[in-house]
Amino acid sequence: MVSQVRRGVSLRGAAKACGVSLRTVQVWVVRAGHERLDRVDWSDRPRGGRRVAQATSPAVEDLVLEVRRRLRSSSALGEFGAAAIRQELLAHPRKYRLQTIPAVRTIGRILERRGALDGNRRVRRPPPPQGWYLPRVAGRKVELDSGDLVEGLVIRGGQTVEVFNLISLHGGLTNSFVKACWTTDSVLKALEQHWRAQGLPGYMQFDNDTVFQGPHQHADIFGRVTRMCLQLGVTPVFAPPRENGFQASIEAYNGRWQQKVWQRFTFTSLREVRQQSDRFLKAVHERSASRIQDAPHRRAFPRDWTFEAHQLLKGTVIYLRRTNDQGAVSLLGHTFPLEATWPHRLVRCEVDLTHGKMTFFKLRRREPHDHPKIKTIDYTAPNHRHAK
Repeated sequence: MVSQVRRGVSLRGAAKACGVSLRTVQVWVVRAGHERLDRVDWSDRPRGGRRVAQATSPAVEDLVLEVRRRLRSSSALGEFGAAAIRQELLAHPRKYRLQTIPAVRTIGRILERRGALDGNRRVRRPPPPQGWYLPRVAGRKVELDSGDLVEGLVIRGGQTVEVFNLISLHGGLTNSFVKACWTTDSVLKALEQHWRAQGLPGYMQFDNDTVFQGPHQHADIFGRVTRMCLQLGVTPVFAPPRENGFQASIEAYNGRWQQKVWQRFTFTSLREVRQQSDRFLKAVHERSASRIQDAPHRRAFPRDWTFEAHQLLKGTVIYLRRTNDQGAVSLLGHTFPLEATWPHRLVRCEVDLTHGKMTFFKLRRREPHDHPKIKTIDYTAPNHRHAK
């Protein structure tokens, strides 16, 4: 392969002639570099991950950290460094059930690698799982859909274009609806069309746009999009205002749609935009077929369902919010004091409309699986005659 490329054959031509992939040819050409072919080391390199066979096991590392925490809180000498940890392991071999006691230097490297030293070095922790702020989504038990509007697009001549985009978190199932202007009524129709075709998720996440959430000038308002989700057994989730990360998947898809559809072509009508968008969606679904298939199960849409705007509110609505400097959150036109020791921190607010309760949980990216409950208060939503 390398000799053919050096004689002037293209990479693709060499790959086709040898019956291998283009990537294989690229790898061996880079490995050969400018060396003579008889001087290149063609031997196979070891496979596998970066962790070597003789590396300390994760179970031993966890044990070292546990011993350190114990010594830090109970040691009479107040010593909990690498030497003290090894001395503790040597003194109680049956208790810790270790066949080989790590050396002091090994224990020191474990403490450094796991960020357990007292220095100020930055620790790069692994990112939290997708949907970490919702335990059932993080555990891949249910799917979460996200929706958002792309506005400000104009076809030459003055025709405005707005796009309502949808994407599922685990499966990457996408959909895009193109209109001149979006209202709450049109969002309801688009959601019904999408869910009838693809099935219902466990959660539906939006930003705090009035089209999705309802008007903000009144307290205790639950908009029609929220009511539709509740009637279908889908839990609506509203991301915290001006926060990065929670809407990352839908924002990324918004940019992808604009780059691959809107910016590539010159359109003269909404019909042309819809046609190109449909072509793009078909290609995306074909590429993501295996991912969509492996996603959590989606419930079937009820056949004879109709939306009732004035139906009694039942179910749970979730608001993700950040506390102020007094540890309080603003929600549904009210301010709820939580904890003065939790200022400017994330919380998950679960409004249980069925049982008249509002529960608040702490959220920490550093500990994505631990959501301590702050408090539960009574809350009764007024039954407005008119749902905005």
